[in-house]
Parts: sequence; structure tokens; C-alpha cells
Amino acid sequence: MLAKTSLKTEILAGVSTFLATMYIIIVNPAILSQSGMPFGGVLTATVLLSFFSSLMMGIYARNPIVVAPGMGMNVFFTFSAVKGMGISYQVALGAVFWAGVVFLLLSVFNVRTHIVKAIPKQLRYAISAGIGLFITLIGFANAKFIVPNPATIIGVADVHDTIIITFLVGLAITAYMLAKEVQGGIIIGIIITTLLAIPIGRWWGDASAVNFGQKVLVNWQGLFSAPDFSLLFQLDLVNSLKISLIPVIFAFVFTDLFDSLSTFVGVAEAADLYDEDGEPRNVKQALLTDAVATTLGGLLGSSPGTAFIESAVGISQGGRTGLTAITAGILFLPFLFLSPLLSVIPAIATAPALIVVGVLMMKPVTKIRWDKLDDAILAFLGMVLVPFTYSITQGIIWGFLSWTILKIAMGKSKEVSWTLLVIDAFALLALYLGH
Repeated sequence: MLAKTSLKTEILAGVSTFLATMYIIIVNPAILSQSGMPFGGVLTATVLLSFFSSLMMGIYARNPIVVAPGMGMNVFFTFSAVKGMGISYQVALGAVFWAGVVFLLLSVFNVRTHIVKAIPKQLRYAISAGIGLFITLIGFANAKFIVPNPATIIGVADVHDTIIITFLVGLAITAYMLAKEVQGGIIIGIIITTLLAIPIGRWWGDASAVNFGQKVLVNWQGLFSAPDFSLLFQLDLVNSLKISLIPVIFAFVFTDLFDSLSTFVGVAEAADLYDEDGEPRNVKQALLTDAVATTLGGLLGSSPGTAFIESAVGISQGGRTGLTAITAGILFLPFLFLSPLLSVIPAIATAPALIVVGVLMMKPVTKIRWDKLDDAILAFLGMVLVPFTYSITQGIIWGFLSWTILKIAMGKSKEVSWTLLVIDAFALLALYLGH
């Protein structure tokens, strides 16, 4: 069902989504460059992949979901494939390309659509809520409000710290904007928090303060930087097909499969993006777009592209059509030349947005049948394992497996489809390959 919207709402939603996802322009090159790839080349590939894939999602699939290089897969690319197996990044890019080809085949023959339909609705509700908790955890962690603690696993930072106070003020402002239903409230919150963070040291003093002790990836070096196309078509298509690399291709396939499915189902559930049959809207087109994004990753010089859960930021601002994704995609393009501007907006400014979006994504939890314990236990496991494992993939995998085992054990095998059994087999294989 498509809610009423307007041109202004869709554009503002697209801007909100871009502000929440643009960190990938810097973070993706920071991770992939450790595999030996040139930082500038990965940045250019990241921008182009995000631009083309988001446009396809908006125009072809008509969904308000941004597609960009996925977090987690870039880590796997660098530390498991390249450094772990000792292969070149060109060969790893080839593996990304072939994984995309597999995705395309699964999408063209509608296999992935059947997979989405096989996910029990109770798990859909749980996944959406779990992703909400996950986004909230990421927000608090990015703000360094929640920090590691050897005694209690996690703990709360010193609330007297200037950065923490700035974050809390930004969170209060953002929450107020949403509670008052101010249009573009998340954007306003990000801008105000950025302005509050500037005196801490973004442009003077300790510039690492607003990066919370992490390496400053981009210092202020002016407005413009030329794009680097050195990674374009540098993939090794032949050597990436060696038998020894099949597990790498499979790992890309299964990780991206579960990430994109869980993200798409979770966002659709939270935003009521359903068709007349009660299924996620234009699911085949959306998953085909995700497959193309993975293939483009190998061609352009990046890890696989996937649907971004941060799209929920724009959806929470009222984005309901493809124009939201188109707007966000177009906003990526100038950063082929304007990447230094990213240094102006610190993580502390987007953390409040992630937290309030997490609140909005908890809505489906009211649809879980808590009075029916077999459903409640399974939904609960699927929901909490997403933030507790810090992985959407792990949450949905264990949700699938738990659902199948308990339902069959209770003599309710009719609630387990053959498609779900096949998914379970892939889930087990993904767990095996992941270790």
C-alpha cells in the first residue's frame, strides 16, 4: 500500500537518507584500501556504485531504499578474502562479480522472491524490530555513549565529556523535532548537532575529538578533489573462478543474500511498503537491483552493493516512492569532486538520527503474538540476536533455524515451507563458510 506523499516530502526524505548513508563514501575506502586498493579509486567506485544502484532502485523498483557498498562485506573482502587467503584484490573483485552473476540468475528466475515470501510473518516483525535495536546500538556506539567494559561487556561513557554532552543535546533536539512532527526534523537535527560539534575541534584544536579517537580519514583540504578511476574494470575474471575460490564467491552470495533480504523485509515491514498481496512492494525488481549492485561492485572496484538499512531514516521522514532513492543517489554524485566536504559532518551528528529511527522501527513488535509462546520465543530470538551478535545476517539465520527446529518438534511442520528448508540449508552453509 502506498501512503500519500508529496514532492517536497520525497526530496526531504532523500536528503535525510543521504545524510545517514554518506559515511560509506569515506568508511568503505578506509576499509578496502587496507587490501592494497588505492583509497581514491575506492572512493570513486563507492560514489558511482551508490549513484547508479540507488537510481535503479528508485526508477526500476520504485522503492525509497538506497543501495551502496555494504558494511560487513567490505570487511570480509579485505580481511578474509585478500589478507586471509592471500589473493590479490583484483581476484577478489572478480569473486564479487561472479557472486553478482549468481544473484542475477536467482533474481531473474524469481528464486529470491520466493525466498522473501517463505519468511514467516512473525519473523518479519522480529527482524524489523531487531534491526531497530541494531540501528540504535550503532547510534549509541558511534556517539561513544556506549563503550566496551571488561567487567560488564558494555558500559556508559563519562557523561561529563563535552562530546557526550553535545551528543545528548543533539539527541534531545532531534527527538523533539520528530515528536513535534517537524518536516525535515532529522535533517535539522543533523545540522544543529554538526554546528554544536564544530567548536570541539572539527576545524581547530583536536580534530580527532569528533571522530572519537579514530583515525581522521579526511582532513579539511579545500573543496575539490579529482576523481580516481584507476580501479575501473580491474577485476580478474579468470583466476577468480578457481575451485579454491568458490567458498569466497559463496560467502559473498550468502552474506549479501541474507543482508539484503533482512534489510528489505525489515524496512518494508516498518514502513508498510506492501503490495495488494501483502508482500514487500516490487520485491523482484528490488532484489534484481541489489544483484546488479553486487555485479557493479566488481566492475567499478568495490565490495558488493546492497540495500542500506539507513534508508529507514528517509522513510521515517515520509519517503514512500522511488523519488527518495533517486534524490539520495543524485546527492552522492557531487562527492566525486567534493569529498573533502564530508569532513564537516561528524558521526556525532548522525548518531541521534540512527537512534530515533530505531524507535520508529520497533513498531512491528506489537504484531508479534506474544501470547503464543512458540511464536514469541522464536520471534524474540530473531529480534535480539541481531543487536547481540552485531549482525543482521546472524539474527535472521538463527531466526530461520530456530523457527524450523521448534515448529517441526512441536508437530507444526505445515508452518515450515519447502522453500524455508532450502533457506535453512543455505543458512547452515553460510555459518560453515563464516567459520
